[in-house]
Amino acid sequence: MDLFSRFIVTTLPLVPRALVGHVAQRYVAGDNREEALDVVRRLNGEGAMATLDLLGEEVAERPKAEAAVEEYLGLFRDIDCSRLDANVSIKLTLLGLKIDEGFCRDNVRRIAETAGEFGNFVRIDMEDSSCTDPTLRIYRSLQAELGNLGVVFQAYMRRLGEDMAALPPEGANVRLCKGIYIEPRKIAWKGFETVRANFVAVLEGLIRRGVYVGIATHDEFLVCEAERLIESYGLSRDRYEFQMLLGVDRELRTVLIDRGHRMRVYVPYGADWYPYSVRRLRENPAVAKHVIRAMFGLRPTR
Repeated sequence: MDLFSRFIVTTLPLVPRALVGHVAQRYVAGDNREEALDVVRRLNGEGAMATLDLLGEEVAERPKAEAAVEEYLGLFRDIDCSRLDANVSIKLTLLGLKIDEGFCRDNVRRIAETAGEFGNFVRIDMEDSSCTDPTLRIYRSLQAELGNLGVVFQAYMRRLGEDMAALPPEGANVRLCKGIYIEPRKIAWKGFETVRANFVAVLEGLIRRGVYVGIATHDEFLVCEAERLIESYGLSRDRYEFQMLLGVDRELRTVLIDRGHRMRVYVPYGADWYPYSVRRLRENPAVAKHVIRAMFGLRPTR
């Protein structure tokens, strides 16, 4: 990360929420379910699938976690009623993981059972390393019981060989991304090219195991490598999909759809848009610098 990018990352907390909110419109579908479903309709019309994520994490009160469960149950009904091509992504700390693991597991079970009633699917997002083991425990337990859940691997984590070996022998479904949380070097690879190399190695390992993979990246090098592996292993289009974030590299998204690949867009929504938006901006200093310049009354750079 260069000096200016470091400045952006450290300055973002000082940026007024209204200014971040203006940029957040690019990454967040809206404050409520109806706005999010409208975005999904548009994406479906463009040939993309979607995964809907209710924003929020680190919940410490049971009623808030239970309210999130009810929102997800309503989502499945609306997805089915509107005949949309979409599933959901959930964060376990929103569903009470930091309150009690058993309470969280019961909440995930309710969501996955309702998804099953509508023939739908639940992706369990991966959060920071303090959540990795309980997340995988809940995933393995409920996947064995219900069969309609997937999980996320972060390519910068050193432990992925063990985690791959522990996947269910049949029906495993993994989203593979680089990883965004700040982790210590002893558990996470740090070099940009090293993380890229591990992403490709893990992707090939998942393909060899017959795992359905959501290839979640905006890195054109990794897209190129993924296409190489798809061709090399003769994967049919129903054995994988590409995944991208709402608001990021729409041109590459269109290219992949036009090339016949399945594409799913991550569609976050909800009142807790601010921390999510700041995280996205920290990942993308090229966008964030326009926010910083606007805060000081400067024109955008070309």
